[in-house]
Amino acid sequence: MNVITKSSHMYARALELKKRGQSIGLVPTMGALHEGHMSLIRQARKENDVVIVSIFVNPLQFGGGEDFSRYPRPFKKDFSLCSRASVDYVFNPAPSDLYPDGFSTYVEVDNLSSVLCGKSRPGHFRGVATVVNKLCNITCPDIMYVGQKDAQQSVIIRRMAVDLNLPVVIRVMPIIREPDGLAMSSRNEYLNGREREDALVLYNSLMLAKNMVKAGTRDVTRIISAMKKFIRVKKNALIDYVAVVEPDTLVPFKKITGQCLIALAVRIGKTRLIDNIVLTVKKKP
Repeated sequence: MNVITKSSHMYARALELKKRGQSIGLVPTMGALHEGHMSLIRQARKENDVVIVSIFVNPLQFGGGEDFSRYPRPFKKDFSLCSRASVDYVFNPAPSDLYPDGFSTYVEVDNLSSVLCGKSRPGHFRGVATVVNKLCNITCPDIMYVGQKDAQQSVIIRRMAVDLNLPVVIRVMPIIREPDGLAMSSRNEYLNGREREDALVLYNSLMLAKNMVKAGTRDVTRIISAMKKFIRVKKNALIDYVAVVEPDTLVPFKKITGQCLIALAVRIGKTRLIDNIVLTVKKKP
């Protein structure tokens, strides 16, 4: 496995691979790899001749007061995990390589970036879209693998790929969870024992909503109200949002019909966590 730190070197290698007719799978990450990331890497390994994992803690997607400086960066551990998963290249650039002096060009996906997480994290998705666009240009992937846990992010990336005619397939893979249901996240490391227990309220509130829908409830106001009441029992939990939206447009539902995305963001102590489920409501015959 090779580690490449310069975007010019990575691009040159990607062009060589394409000239040989080899397919490239890209797994973009910020490091601190866990089983969720590894599931993406394994899928990329199955479907491509070459697998590239990018490890880059992107400063553009962190706002003021967020956790950029303390975000975990266990590169040796990440390197070992990638090596054992038969990754071909790890692309690990410095911020100054991707954003040199004078950098002033950004990618922003209107509408989709200003709702849900975008409301409380202004500029976040501009940072995501910009770096993902750059990674596509540098690594020339045939398929990019992202996780459903970051549902809004995956919607924005897919929209950007279509709008900018990027020659890449965006493969969205299922959420990987701990045995008790907590969605795997690098930020779970921030939680102490009590907070880790309280964090289960995200998944359990989603299961509450799922059961309500299964029992016939279609009114979104009732579902959201029940979820918020359930979450607020935990003193460590502070709700950012709970939403029921159309999965591709993120437009809110008033009454659930067809397929819907139920998503939420909750701060447990000082740690902001997100989770979601997608439900399909069958039409009555």
